[in-house]
Amino acid sequence: MRSFYARWMYNWETRLTQVDNNRVVRPLEWGIEWTCEWPCGNGFVSPVAPSECEHYLREYNNRAIADSDEFFSYKRPMDFRLEKREIQVFSTREIPDLKLEKKVRGNYAEYLRFTSPARTPYQENNLVNARWFPARKGKSAIVMVPQWNSDALSHNALCPTLNRLGISVLRLSMPYHDIRRPAEIRRADYAVSANIGRTLDATRQGVLDIRCCLDWLQDQGYTKLGILGTSLGSCYAFLAAAHDPRIEIAAFNHASTYFADVVWHGQSTRHIREGLEREITLERLRDLWIAISPMSYFKQFARFKRKSLVLYATYDLTFLPEFSRQVVEQFEAHGIEHRVAVLPCGHYSTGEMPFKYMDAYYLASFLGKSFKEIQKSVVSTQPR
Repeated sequence: MRSFYARWMYNWETRLTQVDNNRVVRPLEWGIEWTCEWPCGNGFVSPVAPSECEHYLREYNNRAIADSDEFFSYKRPMDFRLEKREIQVFSTREIPDLKLEKKVRGNYAEYLRFTSPARTPYQENNLVNARWFPARKGKSAIVMVPQWNSDALSHNALCPTLNRLGISVLRLSMPYHDIRRPAEIRRADYAVSANIGRTLDATRQGVLDIRCCLDWLQDQGYTKLGILGTSLGSCYAFLAAAHDPRIEIAAFNHASTYFADVVWHGQSTRHIREGLEREITLERLRDLWIAISPMSYFKQFARFKRKSLVLYATYDLTFLPEFSRQVVEQFEAHGIEHRVAVLPCGHYSTGEMPFKYMDAYYLASFLGKSFKEIQKSVVSTQPR
């Protein structure tokens, strides 16, 4: 019975990953130009010869890990503002869902906008976008970071549920996603691609944008802060939490260890691997993306006391379950307080009936309970 269910689930998961037919295979690019404004260079000179690029990037990764607080440091934006505008889907598919487009047309919402502290050549991407879902009362808030290639509506359905639990939500558009997507691409390809330097830069930018969102939430009077990341957003969320003590609650909805391993083995990134494996091996790629891999930062993550949830799926073909179990092992090895939840589905099927409701239950119940526990601990320590 279990074998039949597994085959059925794997087949379903495969069909879901094949819905998008506009994935583009791009060749390996070193992307050295993306390193020009990174910290931790310390006079490190960019290579001139193509044969030196790999060594340069590998060394820069090592420098970033050795001084990761500096690598993920940023200058606080000065142009925070709320905009009210019409809701759009920003579909990533070859043929957008016209019914969905019609459903949101004429509806308006509030969005936080500010200039990202990490500048790129794309003006659309430099203007950060985060939809604002405020709760009626309370001082608890989270930054929500969706999955790779998400449209502008992904995960929004969970926000009203969290609002009813007294949790306000800033739903971040990741670099190169929805309204931040340059006109030349249909998918969020520039966030994760065969361009080594750009992928590093996009991940670093995502982390900095999250920390800026925390700045704005604090400005609004929110005193208990958390984060919820899904898939690629889970990676961004972990890196942010490892370097920002303000995050007291963290939920990782699908989690993995090494950035390169996910790209190499994941079903949804097989087109990226196809462009990479012609010139590079997994072992070499792992070293080139080690500075954006959660596995590099458990020591930093363990510095701060917080409540964490690690959620993964048994039949995941994108974030392989063995990678997620390694994450749990690292939480245990470092003595980090955490909870674990396992869904009987795959990566893409997490967003389908009935599993999306199971996923929402685990996430909402964890966040709601954790914020209440923090509030109780604050009240109990106050002088009478």
